[in-house]
Amino acid sequence: MTKWIRAKVLKIKKWSPNLFSLILKAKIAPFIPGQYNKLLLNKKSSIQRAYSYVNSSNKQNLEFYILLIPNGKMTPFLYSLNVNEKIYISKESFGFFTIREIPKKEILWMFSTGTAIGPYLSILQEKKEILRFKKIVLIHAIRYFKDLNYLPLINNIKKQYGEKFSFISVTSREKNKNSLFGRIPKLIENNSIENKLNLKIQKETSHIMLCGNPNMVKDTIKLLYNIKNMRKHLRRKCGEITSENYW
Repeated sequence: MTKWIRAKVLKIKKWSPNLFSLILKAKIAPFIPGQYNKLLLNKKSSIQRAYSYVNSSNKQNLEFYILLIPNGKMTPFLYSLNVNEKIYISKESFGFFTIREIPKKEILWMFSTGTAIGPYLSILQEKKEILRFKKIVLIHAIRYFKDLNYLPLINNIKKQYGEKFSFISVTSREKNKNSLFGRIPKLIENNSIENKLNLKIQKETSHIMLCGNPNMVKDTIKLLYNIKNMRKHLRRKCGEITSENYW
């Protein structure tokens, strides 16, 4: 049974009319970067939603990157919260979308769409276990280049990792000289991502992490199955693909 505790709202960053970050303070149990927590509307309601951490586990404040669903049951409430208000959060965290679950390979590919970049930022800021990869590639797909709200943080991560780390943004609604254009599955299929980085997605050397829109995750897995002979990674059977859907 979920144990709920109270969290204090420290800040809400409203990046755009539909994207915001919620920053909370709460005495939760230790978590592993890549995991998620659950927020509860109120103690009289059964409405709860899962959100991944953006912050590393050694940070005191908890940060969640959220897409506002105008007719949703949870996000309009979160978007309208004020500083110092209280909300309920789970004491424990959940999920296995973590680096410790991934076998050692030369290259770690992190594919994300929209707010699903959150768990990768948590993992990359923490650094635990991820340094065993020779190369780390983060791909973030958004609609417009202006939606790269965490670009300053990504640039700071790049400085810390140096040549070990590469970042590519992908836009789907506009062409921008600083991004690739299109959808992640197509850009893998036509080798655009590999050509830009001069790196190969190969079964022998690569592990793929997919997080985001369920259609992106499904289509990319299918493509990797067919053209790269890759398979999903399971605890009982080693593979090359680890995935998590964002709804």
